[in-house]
Amino acid sequence: MARIKIEWQNNVGRWQYFQTRANEADAYRSARNRARSTGQRHRLVDEDGRLLDVIEP
Repeated sequence: MARIKIEWQNNVGRWQYFQTRANEADAYRSARNRARSTGQRHRLVDEDGRLLDVIEP
């Protein structure tokens, strides 16, 4: 099973680790909800470092 990292972009443009999820759909929902609540960009990265998605607030 793939592990999906959720990262968020801080105010100087650096990506910060937020959490890891085992399910891509669950990771997307978590990132989307947090992006809406914080107003920060979030992205999903798989365990090999490949970018899966970027979520805009």
